[in-house]
Amino acid sequence: MYLVAVLGNMLIIVAVSSDTHLHTPMYFFLSNLSLADICFISTTVPKMIVDIETHSRVISYEGCLTQMSFLILFGCMDGMLLTAMAYDRFVAICHPLHYSVIMNPGLCCLLILVSFFISLLDSQMHNLIVLQLTCFKYVKISNFFCDPSQLLRLACSDTLTNTIVMYFVGAISGFFPVSGIFFSYYKIVSSILRIPSSGGKYKAFSTCGSHLSVVCLFYGTGIGVYLGSALLPSPRKDVVASIMYTIVTPMLNPFIYSLRNRDIKSALWRFHSKTV
Repeated sequence: MYLVAVLGNMLIIVAVSSDTHLHTPMYFFLSNLSLADICFISTTVPKMIVDIETHSRVISYEGCLTQMSFLILFGCMDGMLLTAMAYDRFVAICHPLHYSVIMNPGLCCLLILVSFFISLLDSQMHNLIVLQLTCFKYVKISNFFCDPSQLLRLACSDTLTNTIVMYFVGAISGFFPVSGIFFSYYKIVSSILRIPSSGGKYKAFSTCGSHLSVVCLFYGTGIGVYLGSALLPSPRKDVVASIMYTIVTPMLNPFIYSLRNRDIKSALWRFHSKTV
């Protein structure tokens, strides 16, 4: 599954970078999303594979904090990029005549930088909260990666304040992207409904289908992990939800975008023809 996820996302990056027809804002964000997905899945799965091969499930304190930091960084980056892609679709459908002016290369690069710095801030705030905890350096985590919510439950000190702060930070970092996506699609649906022909409606909505599928998959599993660990703690359910969130979602994203997208398939075919 790991190799499939990495290879699939690498093919998306190669297709976008090698084909001039795909040098547009939508595919620019898609290639960055694929890169973030590769980094996201690479923070957990290689360590898990090594643990299985060596029959050792030990991770150092520093390694645990590092893994958690990168996991939150690239996970939040995914959410921010999905928001930028929703904004791109909003401009393309609601303001098609001004699309090239609004979604200029400068704005696209700015959105990527803002997404990265917000994700980095979210990651470091989670890290600072966990660093304040005591007495969890030699404990067992019922998951295959260092989950901050589980580290809070294993701490010996009073974690009520830290728990509230951590879930508040998580809610804020999730609330704004979801709000941006929801607002964009509210405007998109309103514009599509005003199109008189059914063919025009289908064509307009088909450009958003892949993105909407990825959004539902990403946030559906993410909310399941976050809320499930807080409301109904169950080690087995946490592991299943975490696998869906950290492995299955990055693996499915390339398939969702490539199987439903003629441009990506054509670019991959042209790239294959050049290399053969």
